[in-house]
Amino acid sequence: MTSTLERPATTTTVGDLMTTPDLQISDDVTADTAMDILHSSGAEHLLVRTDDGRCAGLLTRLHLAPFQARSWYTERTAVRDIVLDRAPFATPDMPAGDAATAMHARGLDAWPVVDHDGHVIGLFSLR
Repeated sequence: MTSTLERPATTTTVGDLMTTPDLQISDDVTADTAMDILHSSGAEHLLVRTDDGRCAGLLTRLHLAPFQARSWYTERTAVRDIVLDRAPFATPDMPAGDAATAMHARGLDAWPVVDHDGHVIGLFSLR
């Protein structure tokens, strides 16, 4: 009697494909400052985190579109008060295919990756 040991199939995870986020801002930054950072960097999004490093969401140019007029309101509006893509976020052990499916369903091009405490550890992108 012979037996063969089959090797289990490996699944690519979000942790295998995530990158380090280039741009992160605190959620107390104003809309004006966030727009300036996006425009000067040429980035499409900014990762937003709370003061303790937990992920607050992903801010895109689309989220900042209502603030383009640059009024007194944009000078006083903190990013935390802007409606942006918030939790749930990806985790490093999540299968990449599942994450891509969830992102398509939510209309996201990029998704923050967090550890078990909610701290930002990466960014998963479909690009």
